[in-house]
Amino acid sequence: MKRNFKFCLLAGAIAAFSLSACRDDKMEESALPESQSASAKIEQPGELQKSCSYVDQYWSSTAVLKTGLQNTADTNFMNSQMTKIASLWGRSNPTLRFVDDPSNFNSTYNAISYSTGKIYYGYAIYADAKNKGGDIVNAMILAHEYGHQLQYIFGLPTVNESTARPNELEADGFAGYYLRRPNGYNKTSFAEIAAAYEFAQSIGDYQTTSANHHGTPPQRRSAVRLGFLLGQYDLNAANFDYNFFYYYQGVLNGTYKMGKNTMNPEIDAYMSQYIDELRKIQTGEISEEEFKQLK
Repeated sequence: MKRNFKFCLLAGAIAAFSLSACRDDKMEESALPESQSASAKIEQPGELQKSCSYVDQYWSSTAVLKTGLQNTADTNFMNSQMTKIASLWGRSNPTLRFVDDPSNFNSTYNAISYSTGKIYYGYAIYADAKNKGGDIVNAMILAHEYGHQLQYIFGLPTVNESTARPNELEADGFAGYYLRRPNGYNKTSFAEIAAAYEFAQSIGDYQTTSANHHGTPPQRRSAVRLGFLLGQYDLNAANFDYNFFYYYQGVLNGTYKMGKNTMNPEIDAYMSQYIDELRKIQTGEISEEEFKQLK
């Protein structure tokens, strides 16, 4: 039987995070008649907010905000996923809206999570993700963006760097965790997760000194693998953050074999089997094909 690792969150975390990255207090909810906003203008993310978007770009000035995608089945899928993702973490739904641009469809190749409790999801990125890997890819992207909501709410990540990498890699981890959990997307085969996640690593970057650096492709692979492994256990957001960086920081700085996770010894015993594998994924020693075949 799996042990339940529900830990209490520190009081005041929400207030403490009000001064942290990716804050955008200018966002306001538009009145939305049926399919789109009354105004074609969508508030643009600030520079810090951009670092928490899936792709580093602004919305087009001709983009419009809508309550649905191009067909009802896709809209229902995304709304049901939003409910399931939020419920997994014991939260209510954020506001999910979709971005269309009839004059420049490709300008909507992005998904952004706003600190005011909104996720805006572009038509173009939805279509490309579904075409390349099916529904699971969009579930993964949505779970990643919701990971940023958890960061806003609980003052995460607890690790800070000069780039957006900790935020983005932890969001990748949150997505991997969701895809595995029985009350999430419930995929117990990592081969299914890995195939979906090739979409994410394909936009990994090597601009390691840029403020918007999201992590290299191998780092993004290792982050989702770590999140998937932690999906063996029932964790809340704070305990996920603790365990994610306990192992991931060790992988990055080479001290991964030192010390023991005394807070969660059961998790530590399980994770000890995978530490060297995570290091090899992060360094690129495990190839893309080998990654897709991991158990």
